[in-house]
Amino acid sequence: MFQENNYMVNDLAARARQEFRPGQVVACEQQGNDFLFTCDNGLRLRLQVINDKILRFRYATDGQFTPDFSYALPPDQTRTAPELLEFREKPDHYRITTARLICVLGKENLHTRILDRSGTVLCEDDKGFHWQYNDDTGNDLVLMSKQVQSGVCYYGLGDKPANMNLRGSRFTNWGTDTYGYVKGSDPLYKNIPFYLELQQKIAHGIFFDNTFKSYFDFAAERADVTSFWADGGEMNYYFIYGPTLLEVSQEYTRLTGPPELPPLWALGYHQCKWSYFPEQKFREIAQGFRERQIPCDALYLDIDYMDGYRCFTWSPTHFPEPAKMVRELAEDGFKTVVIIDPGIKIDPNYEVYTEALEKDYFCRRADGPLMKGSVWPGLCNFPDFTRPAVREWWAGLFKGLIQDIGVKGVWNDMNEPAVFEKGTFPDDVRFDYDGQQGSHRKAHNVYGMQMARATNAGVKRFAYPNRPFTITRSTYSGGQRYSSGWTGDNLASWEHLWLANIQCQRLSISGFSFVGSDVGGFIDTPDGELYARWIALAAFHPFFRTHSSGDHGDQEPWSFGDQVTDLARQYISLRYRLLPYMYTAFWQYVQQGTPMLRPLVFLDQNDTNTYLRMAEFALGDNLLVCPITTPGVDGRWMYLPFGDWYYWWTDEVKAGGAEVWAVANLDRIPLFVRAGAVVPLAPVLQYVGQAPIEQLTLHVYYKNGTAESMHYDDGGEGYAYQEAGQQTARRFTVAGSAQGLLLTQAIEGSYQPSYTTYQVVLHGLPTAAAQVHADGNEMTISEYKAETGATLPSVVVGAGFGELVVKLEAE
Repeated sequence: MFQENNYMVNDLAARARQEFRPGQVVACEQQGNDFLFTCDNGLRLRLQVINDKILRFRYATDGQFTPDFSYALPPDQTRTAPELLEFREKPDHYRITTARLICVLGKENLHTRILDRSGTVLCEDDKGFHWQYNDDTGNDLVLMSKQVQSGVCYYGLGDKPANMNLRGSRFTNWGTDTYGYVKGSDPLYKNIPFYLELQQKIAHGIFFDNTFKSYFDFAAERADVTSFWADGGEMNYYFIYGPTLLEVSQEYTRLTGPPELPPLWALGYHQCKWSYFPEQKFREIAQGFRERQIPCDALYLDIDYMDGYRCFTWSPTHFPEPAKMVRELAEDGFKTVVIIDPGIKIDPNYEVYTEALEKDYFCRRADGPLMKGSVWPGLCNFPDFTRPAVREWWAGLFKGLIQDIGVKGVWNDMNEPAVFEKGTFPDDVRFDYDGQQGSHRKAHNVYGMQMARATNAGVKRFAYPNRPFTITRSTYSGGQRYSSGWTGDNLASWEHLWLANIQCQRLSISGFSFVGSDVGGFIDTPDGELYARWIALAAFHPFFRTHSSGDHGDQEPWSFGDQVTDLARQYISLRYRLLPYMYTAFWQYVQQGTPMLRPLVFLDQNDTNTYLRMAEFALGDNLLVCPITTPGVDGRWMYLPFGDWYYWWTDEVKAGGAEVWAVANLDRIPLFVRAGAVVPLAPVLQYVGQAPIEQLTLHVYYKNGTAESMHYDDGGEGYAYQEAGQQTARRFTVAGSAQGLLLTQAIEGSYQPSYTTYQVVLHGLPTAAAQVHADGNEMTISEYKAETGATLPSVVVGAGFGELVVKLEAE
């Protein structure tokens, strides 16, 4: 130590930046299903056995754990005890065994290795946990590095606009308003620190529950190491075992909580623009749909419906009688959805502002002043949505919009949070964080999620007994409990059509299935071909909305000439026919955590040909889609998983495990149905609930073998399905042979739908149907005229049938 130029020079600063690692384990204590390891340098690890397939690792660098709190997990979540739990201490390690996993922890430095019960190494530390103290922030930089196994693939991480397999890439989670992003842009709007790993045909996942700015390196810097780390908070991660990718996604979604079922109309078609005004223009858009017989359920109002962009107000010039307008549109089947941003205009004559100011609900800087930032209304203050009282107040503000005016849904935007020119809030802004006070560094990534949470609570309160509908641009893990989402401010380009496909698949397997893209692109104007191809893809995304910027031209389905208008009508109508299937897939997502959109590798991870495929995806159990993302083509090559697949448009059967050419002019999208599937279709209505549905069509696809399909129904609105068991789940089993086909239906639940009959259409029978019996009664076989011009055998049966027997003619 010496003095130079009046500054004390020593090595303390360098020592403060040094890297620390766990020391020698000196104590281990079992507390039920939890294990507490203490090292000689003060570090502690709490390892929690959540169940037989999920292990949680939580490290405390100074030996003291902060209160256990997470926005990602449902507050009422209960742990299920593992079927098996054994603990053994060995000379140099500890061993924890469950019914599915073996976890080995070294005594020297807590080096961790996780194996399946057959002894296959699934996950092993490289350097493992290590940390550095940041003397600028007072936080620890917490890091974890794992070994990379040979042939490993990585998937997930939310809305990243990159190749499906993340290996060789590095990403940041820091919600950002990225206007006009491109492939490779990072970070984007959403913060989902969860990824899936596939190696040796066995899958597991890692969920890093840390809200600070976080980073993920998938063997980018070093080919043999993958790492994740954060600028503060705890090293707190969950290991989630599959062994299938589908099971990993399910376990993660159940851990962070699935949403409630949405109203059925929310799965219909939505039309949006920045902005539709004045009122007459908005009404003309509605009229345009009905006159052209293009189905539509929801119309959106962007920021120009407000009075000077003040949230919860209406422009007296643009919309002088909003309640009358909303009511009359509702009479024609349109649900009005409005935007609400977090920025509250600083205006002493604005009641929302003065009330929040009086109650001290706005975010403050570290030294006390209110956080100020410029967004659409001008200079604004911003509510602290991490404070329960603020969320309750915010929810109450929706009485006017929902209960008084009749608005049916709310769209949250700019909630990364975004601030003009600055990007976001300064780091020193303070947040309550539900009693776990912190700075913007800690709360930034959950701000949008907590705004969506408060918004959903308000819409739900005032929409009751109907179900709420909300949409958000930014979120964090678990945000699927509160809202649907979309992929942000995209471009009208073929690259962005390709990205929309990848991003929606990635979000779906990351727990967030209720997602879509701005059809046609938000920025710039698509040509008719691009719009037609995009709406064809989006018809198979759970959230289906055209949205565009007003200064780039019109983007309604009829804006590109008669041919594209007809194509848009065709694809939107197909979506409405598929609503029973789509709603069933959503129910499975809610009940089982299954992603609604599934990349090809999720369908068969034993086939290495699926590992790098990106275009093909499954919607639910039985539909396989592959969009056209290149202009001027009349089809594409695509890969089919093992099994037999029917081409939707021709009924031609293709064998899987190979690439096939799918002919697809503009009036087709490559679409296949799994052999053995039962696909329920509804008649085309102009909006959900336009008229009672008297008959559903069941399309039954022959298979030489057996297969099961589900159909769920509860009427699509209200909460009777929760409170009184008013729902019906129908399990269809197809058993085909050379002699015939047996279709059985098992019904659970007491809901009685409006339809009383099915028209059962039989696809792919090897020979003609000689006889059909339903529950022992011979049925009349009629001809069903398919859209392709083909004639298929069909019968009409009661919706409660138990067994349908099809006897085939001898060859």
